Amino acid sequence: MASTMANDPATDVHGDSKPSVSCSNYVINVINPRIVTITLLILGVVISCWVFYSTAYPFQFLPRAYSASPSPPNSSLGNIDLNLQTVLEKASTRDNTVIITTVNQAWAASHSIFDVFLESFHIGNGTFKLLNHLVVVSMDHKAYDRCLTVHPHCYALHTKGINFSSEVYFMTPNYLDMMWRRINFLTSILEMGIQFRLYDIMWLQDPFRHFFQDVDFQIACDQFNGNSYDNNNSPNGGFMYVKSNNRTIQFYKFWYSSRKNYPGKHDQDVLNKIKKDPFINMIGLEMRFLDTAYFGGFCEHGKDFNLMCTMHANCCLGLANKLHDLKILLADWRRFLSLPPSVKALSSSSSWSGPQKCRYIRSFCNIFE
Repeated sequence: MASTMANDPATDVHGDSKPSVSCSNYVINVINPRIVTITLLILGVVISCWVFYSTAYPFQFLPRAYSASPSPPNSSLGNIDLNLQTVLEKASTRDNTVIITTVNQAWAASHSIFDVFLESFHIGNGTFKLLNHLVVVSMDHKAYDRCLTVHPHCYALHTKGINFSSEVYFMTPNYLDMMWRRINFLTSILEMGIQFRLYDIMWLQDPFRHFFQDVDFQIACDQFNGNSYDNNNSPNGGFMYVKSNNRTIQFYKFWYSSRKNYPGKHDQDVLNKIKKDPFINMIGLEMRFLDTAYFGGFCEHGKDFNLMCTMHANCCLGLANKLHDLKILLADWRRFLSLPPSVKALSSSSSWSGPQKCRYIRSFCNIFE
C-alpha cells in the first residue's frame, strides 16, 4: 500500500519557518484570491456508531445566510467579530494550507479532548511545527476564551439561536442539524479556495507524505479493504484531504442536497449512499480512501507504530470514554518514542494497549455495519 502513496508532501509545511505556537486541531488551506488551486485537508471527527455521541461534535457550520461580513464567510459571537479570512491567512503555509479544528465548551474544557489533541502535536514525530498552521474554530464564548489562552489562531463561529456548547447526542435532531450545517459551511470554504479540517484525532506523525497526489477528495476509513480505489471501503469523515476546485465544490453541494433523499441520516451515512452515484463520475471527481495502517482509529488500526500517523477516536461513545482511551494511546506512543532506534525499527517492538473503555462500544457498533 505504501508504494501507491505520494512520496512528497502535498503541502509546503516542511519548509515553512513561521514562529512556533501551541495548540489547535483542524486543517484548512487558505487560498489567495489569485491562486486557482489549493489543497484542502479536512479532518474532523464523526463517530461511526448509531448511539450516543458525546463531545458535542463542536463543528457548527455557518450557513451562507449567516455571513455577517463582506469578508467570506464571517460571523460574530456577541461583541466578537473575528475575520475568518484574516485568521486563515495568518495561519497558512506558503502554499496556503491550514489545519483547522472546531471546539465547543465541552471539548475545550481544561484537561479534556482539546488538551490531549494539542499534546499529540507536541510529542508527535514532526508534528510540532504543524501547530503554526492550526486554526481553532470555537462554537461558543467559553471555548473561544479558552482558545485565546493557548493558541493565537482562534475564530469565533456562532449561529444565532443555536447553542452547541454542551454535549450533543448522536442522531438527535440537534446533532443532525449541526452536521449538515457543517457540510454547508465547508462548501462555502471550498468556494473561497480554502482547504481544511480535523477533530478528536491524535497526530502521531506528519501525515502529509502519505497523501495521494492529484486526487480531489481523499478520506480516512472505519474499515479499509486494501484497495484505495474501491468505493466499497467504509469512509469516515474524521479525516479528509480535499482540494478546492470546481469538482469538489460540485461534490459538496451534491452531498448537502442529498440529505433530502435520506431524511434522518447524518453526513457520513449519506456519503456512504452517494459515493457510487453516477454524478461522481460525471463531474470527474477523483476519490481515494486512506489506509488505516497510516490513518487509523479505534474501529481499525495498524499495529506498526512506525507507520501510524493519526489515530481517530471513532467507534466510541461518550466524552469520558474517548478521553480515557486517547490518554492510553498517548502513553503508548511515549513509550515507543523512548525506545532505542534499533528497537523502534522492529514493528513488533510495541503494541497498542487500547482501546479499553471504547472496546465494547466498538463491538456494539459493528452490529450496525
